[in-house]
Formats: sequence, structure tokens, C-alpha cells
Amino acid sequence: MAPLNLHHLRLFRAVATEATLTGAARRLNLSQSALSTQIRTLEQSLGHDLFERRGRGLVLTEAGRIALDHADEIFRTAEDLVSTLRETGRGRQVLRVGALATLSRNFQMQFVRPLIGRSDVEVVLRAGSQAELLRGLDGLAFDVVLTNLAPPRDAASPWLVHRLSEQPVSLIGAPGRLGAGPWTLVELLAHHPIVVPPPETALRAGFDALVSRLGVVPGIAAEADDMAMLRLLAREDAGLAVLPPIVVQDELSAGVLIEAARFEALTESFLAVTRARRFANPLLGPLLGSLPAQVPGAGG
Repeated sequence: MAPLNLHHLRLFRAVATEATLTGAARRLNLSQSALSTQIRTLEQSLGHDLFERRGRGLVLTEAGRIALDHADEIFRTAEDLVSTLRETGRGRQVLRVGALATLSRNFQMQFVRPLIGRSDVEVVLRAGSQAELLRGLDGLAFDVVLTNLAPPRDAASPWLVHRLSEQPVSLIGAPGRLGAGPWTLVELLAHHPIVVPPPETALRAGFDALVSRLGVVPGIAAEADDMAMLRLLAREDAGLAVLPPIVVQDELSAGVLIEAARFEALTESFLAVTRARRFANPLLGPLLGSLPAQVPGAGG
């Protein structure tokens, strides 16, 4: 077999993406006939047809789908190599962190704190949705994604999910709301407005299951998918917020908020998601093992 020509492989990826020779030729600034010749040469080199024509478009054959999977991995590895080696010999290393926009800011700071103040390190933090962050991780825009939502995994999934912390969850509220007390958990849920995360979150699902077991129907005062907004609603005394104490560490320390009760059977997971890379960022390894199983409380 002739040596694989990476130029031909790059052209093949473009045709697979555009699904037409015309579109790929325009994108590559090549003539359609020249592009067609290059694809035929690649097919001869591999010994298989890579496309079949359907109507005016091109569809990958089974061999073409296998070739595209390998081509994606080849070029992803090449981009990884270039990205990593560009940093070699430089005075500063860069760690690119993506974080779920609704995740506790205090937890994010807890994760990167070992790197803060180092003259040889630059930390780049970007927030976004889970889908945006995972696309960025797959495209090597991030070294790690911080989230409290475990991405779906199957045999073909590229994600490596690291459980950094399992945080307790409490009812958090303004001191004036609770009076003298003491209150049982059932009394708090039954007699005070409650501020909760939205139904699609794991935390809310656990909360709903718990109150169902307790036989309580709480009065929901507000919902928010942002930890910072849940913290602000608690500070404004909209009700007792269902929150990990880590989110409101500063307020608890200052006495602005208090922990009214802890849910014994309810926790919040904080996760780091990475992708298998041949040239892993050397800054990342120590961070993934730097947090204890349960981080003492910190603010959203």
C-alpha cells in the first residue's frame, strides 16, 4: 500500500463535511475536477470507495465513515501537538478552563487557586453551556471543563469524568426569618417559602424525591438555574434556598446567611471533564487530585 497522503486526507474531510464536490471545491479554492482526482487517488490508496452518489450529493460509504473517524483523530492529534509544542520553551504555561455558567464561582476559584499568583502560569476561564463547553473541549479550546452535570457516556464517548467533590446540601436563609427556633427539617419545608434549582437539575430531582418521602408539599417561592442567583435570592430573603454551603461560604462566615438545616440524603457533585489527549497539559494533573473528597464551604 502506498504511504497515506495527509493532503488527500484533508481534502477528503472537506468533501465529507460539504457532502458535495462543488461545495468542497469552492471552500478549498480548487477546481472540481482536480478535487475529484485527488479523492480517487485516496480511494485507490486505501483500496475502497469512500463515497457513493445519491441525487446531487455524496454520502459516505461504510469505509468512508471509518476513514473519516480516523481522519478526525489524526488531525485532532496534530492540532494537539502543535498547541502543546508552541508552549514548550515559553516562560509561561497556559491552562484553559471552561466552566458551566451556572456553576458556583467559589468552587471554580477553589479549583484554580493552586495556580493563582504563579508568575509562570496564565489561567484562562470561560463560561458557557454544557454543549458549548464540551464542543470546546473536543476541539482543544479547553483543557478541562468544570460542571455539576455528568455528560452522557457510552463505549464511544471521549469524555473522562473526574469527581472532584461531593458537597452536602442545606436549607440556607436569612437569620431574621428563622426566629428563635429550633425547627425540624419538616417544619422548615412546610412553613417557609423555598427557593430551588429548576426541575431538570440532579439537585432538584433529589430534592423532589426527598420531600415526597417526607410527605411534605413545600411552597416554592422561586426557581433559578444559576447558583449565584440562588445565593442572591436567599440574601434578599425570598425564602430558604436549597444550596450547597460552598456556594455561600462568605455569607455564612459573615452571619449574613445561616444554615437552617442539612439534608442528610442529598448531595451535589462537582465534576471535571477532560478528553483523552496524547499531550495532556502538565498543569492539569495536580489539580485533578488537589481537592479533598469534600471541600469546606465556599460563594457562588
